[in-house]
Amino acid sequence: MGQPRVIVVGAGPAGVRCTETLLAAGIAPVVIDEGRRDGGQIYRRQPENFGRPYEKLYGTEASRAAHLHSTFERVRAQVDYRPDTLAWNVSKGHLYVLHRGQSHALPYDALVLCPGATDRLMPVKGWQRAGTYSLGASQIALKAQACSIGSHVVFMGSGPLLYLVANQYVRAGARVAAVLDTSPASARLRALPKLIARPDVLKKGAALVSALKKSGVHVEHGIEPLEILGTDAHGVEGVQYRDAKGEVRRIACDAVALGYHLRPETQLADLARCAFRFDEGTRQWLPQIDELGRSSQAGVYLAGDGVRVLGADGAELAGRLAAYAVLSDLGHTVSEATLAPLKAQQRKMDRFRQGLAQAFPWPAAQAARLSDEIIACRCEGITVGELRRVIKNEGACEANRAKAFSRVGMGRCQGRYCGHAAAEIIAAAAGVPLEQVGRLRGQAPVKPLAISTVEIVADARPGSAAAAEAPLAKGVTEVHE
Repeated sequence: MGQPRVIVVGAGPAGVRCTETLLAAGIAPVVIDEGRRDGGQIYRRQPENFGRPYEKLYGTEASRAAHLHSTFERVRAQVDYRPDTLAWNVSKGHLYVLHRGQSHALPYDALVLCPGATDRLMPVKGWQRAGTYSLGASQIALKAQACSIGSHVVFMGSGPLLYLVANQYVRAGARVAAVLDTSPASARLRALPKLIARPDVLKKGAALVSALKKSGVHVEHGIEPLEILGTDAHGVEGVQYRDAKGEVRRIACDAVALGYHLRPETQLADLARCAFRFDEGTRQWLPQIDELGRSSQAGVYLAGDGVRVLGADGAELAGRLAAYAVLSDLGHTVSEATLAPLKAQQRKMDRFRQGLAQAFPWPAAQAARLSDEIIACRCEGITVGELRRVIKNEGACEANRAKAFSRVGMGRCQGRYCGHAAAEIIAAAAGVPLEQVGRLRGQAPVKPLAISTVEIVADARPGSAAAAEAPLAKGVTEVHE
């Protein structure tokens, strides 16, 4: 009997540790990585011709980043590593991937999804203007392109990433005008009983805030974003917000980085028909998993920020646990002595995750206060008023029905940046609980494909003699039967 076919999607913290654990048991997986190199978003590698030290790139996480990178360098030759490759669909025991315009269907016995997370965003007036970025995009500009998104940047939103990226900008020599946090300072005090589950991480977070203040960065808590000021012709010129005392204030800037913690990338899990559940603490739908990362679908495993946002070290732990689940299900012996301490550590991390959700709450109430002229969906240019109209006139009180009538979520991002806020707008306008609104269903392709994409019929690497080309339309038809 041949070696089982195991595919790991993602080469960030979860994917690398999963791969390392599988290799130690004698299983060499196929590793699909949308990035050009391993590391994921949090430990994104700089281009080969850049020579910035790890301390400048990753700050307090420099040693962890270096260890993860060195681990993958050590094991890379032992696996079938496919960078610059998009996993765009899951169907009937196959993962569909795209590399250089060619689509392949890879069969699997076990599929471990470690797709990471993206920014969670709430609309604000003027956020469609040039110079407005997500926190993740701001981080990519700094790490992969060695540039700031502006000469005078405001970071606005909430969550640990807000302070981490702002600090990375300061360390790189960029000018940070302000860090504006929507969460009240009192929320951190209420969350302390959960946050103290990881005192070392709590200490790092406090150090980030302290470092910003020592650098002269203006930091405010409990604010409400009102408008990103500027013009369509010249882009961002400032931000207007209401401070914790209720006073309206303005800060001049030429770029804004927005973000409210993170949202798991769950589209592939959805296409694999994994069950989801509503998480009240974070007000979002998350895939169901057991302690090791098994999904509701046999042979499909989920790990890292793509299922629960536990941070980079939490993702590494989840990757190992998912690998042990795969090994156990493939008939390998995995002792409880090996699993018990990892499970205990993960429970501690999950308690900390709940504390973060309490300390940096998603500003759901802002959705009800958004004025009708504000853009809800930047891809399609759909306003909040248009979304409210289809709720009132068409009875579109469910997420996918509202999408069909308004086009919110039909753009290039496929609802990644507007979906959560749109659900809050629907719930507020319809007067129903958010859970009742549901979630936008994942659809293939999870990211847009070029119309010139061709299907490779054989299971072969791009360009091999065994591969045969066919129109992608045929492959798509088969996928959706």
